[in-house]
Amino acid sequence: MDTNFYQNWRVRKPIASGSNGVVASHHKTAAEVGAAVLRDGGNAIDAAIAASFAVSVVEPWMSGMGGLGYMMVYLAKENRVLCINGGAVSPGGLDIQDYPMVEGESGDLFTWPAVKDDRNVQGYHSIATPGQVATVGLALDKYGTKNWADLLAPAIELAERGLPASWATTLYIAGAARDIVNYPTTKSIYMPDGFPPVAVGGKPVPHLPMGNLARTLKRLAAAGHRDFYEGDIAAQIVADIQAGGGSLSAQDLADYEALELAPLSTPHGKAVIHAAPGLTAGPTMADSMQKFAGKITGKNAPNAADYALWATAMRDAYVTRFDTMGDVDDSRDPASTTHLTVIDGEGNIVCFTQTLLSAFGSKVVPPKTGIMMNNGIMWFDPRPGFPNSLAPGKRPLSNMCPVIVTAGDEPWFAAGGSGGRKIMSAVMQLTSMIVDCGMDLESAFHHPRIDYSGDGVASIDKRLGDDVEAAIGAHMPTRREEQTILPNNFAKPNGVMKDPATGKFLGAADVSNPVSGAIAG
Repeated sequence: MDTNFYQNWRVRKPIASGSNGVVASHHKTAAEVGAAVLRDGGNAIDAAIAASFAVSVVEPWMSGMGGLGYMMVYLAKENRVLCINGGAVSPGGLDIQDYPMVEGESGDLFTWPAVKDDRNVQGYHSIATPGQVATVGLALDKYGTKNWADLLAPAIELAERGLPASWATTLYIAGAARDIVNYPTTKSIYMPDGFPPVAVGGKPVPHLPMGNLARTLKRLAAAGHRDFYEGDIAAQIVADIQAGGGSLSAQDLADYEALELAPLSTPHGKAVIHAAPGLTAGPTMADSMQKFAGKITGKNAPNAADYALWATAMRDAYVTRFDTMGDVDDSRDPASTTHLTVIDGEGNIVCFTQTLLSAFGSKVVPPKTGIMMNNGIMWFDPRPGFPNSLAPGKRPLSNMCPVIVTAGDEPWFAAGGSGGRKIMSAVMQLTSMIVDCGMDLESAFHHPRIDYSGDGVASIDKRLGDDVEAAIGAHMPTRREEQTILPNNFAKPNGVMKDPATGKFLGAADVSNPVSGAIAG
């Protein structure tokens, strides 16, 4: 008898459907905020921006103003896909001598060699120049229709109310408590009495004050997004970080701009897969899909041979990724997470992955602003001499993989997810299930997946049969994993679709995440 299961339920989550678009998010509250924007006449870009700020308040350990992001956009009237790169850049004044390697491995997401005091993983030295605010600011300026302040208003209201101390909040804070206690402002917000907050049965869920976050959001709403990089907010961020010993400077923020790029577009069967280019997981996904193009044989569901094709394709693509990808010249050519996808009634799509990198990022909340800051320095390899090695003023290799798929000059679907190196594996399989196997959105999101993240071992969902394990095991070591709430053994995706048969708009949220949701506009 198998006694290794963490849970004994089988979960299904209904998809959302409507004629005015859908918003799918890692957190249902953010999806509701975005859907309200659609109902008020906003387009997909407007809805994504409002949802982006909202989710950073209700799940501040995942993303926020101190984070990073890649946004894929489909413009229906132009039949055009674009990417906005809001990825991290290491501070120009960073000194690599501040990150000496010591014995052991990093204790966080990546198996880098350990750095003294985990300086690349947490604390003021781990903070890279953030790009999330620049990303949404550029998107609104060029493609949105609503007022900036109006789109921030729901997030301000949520921040003023405070962080709901639900069971999910308790779980995430408890998981990071050992580190949170080392940072006074962070501890005062998330563990005000020295312990993770716990809701009491039969009583209303308490709300935690979020420091100066609401005040900072109000300032950003009034002054515009560049205030984060050149105004009062920028000055407050820099003063706090430099007081803590970090190297992020006013010049780093002032020089930062999000970059609009052409997507990496790859024909695949009857579809074209549009992925984020450069230093993302997009090229690795394109490489993987080219290796099994025309070879998938499963109809309405993948078979064991298909899973083996996916596993070997990812294995070989990851070798190329780690050997060749990194910011290796001076051109600065672009390069715990959340994801949201939006489609509006006109067929415009936004597929937006944003992150602090680790859960609670650097664990640092600069006291003047209340913003949780990223630990983007952890994306770099601390060893010298590699394409992705740590250096000043450099973009790191990231794992974000937002994808938009078109067919016959029409939008079809979009998907992305959270989960570090597990993201690409999930997005690639969902894409292949729909394009190659002919599955619908709901079936694809409920179907078990494998994961290959470059460590030489394929993880296989326990719901898959022994034939899948045997087919993959002929090529590489395997292990059985369960899709649980925590730990995240597989990525947590969401997506939207324009149903080719009915023309209706559909949205699917991650099935295993209880707080995720898709809401019709």
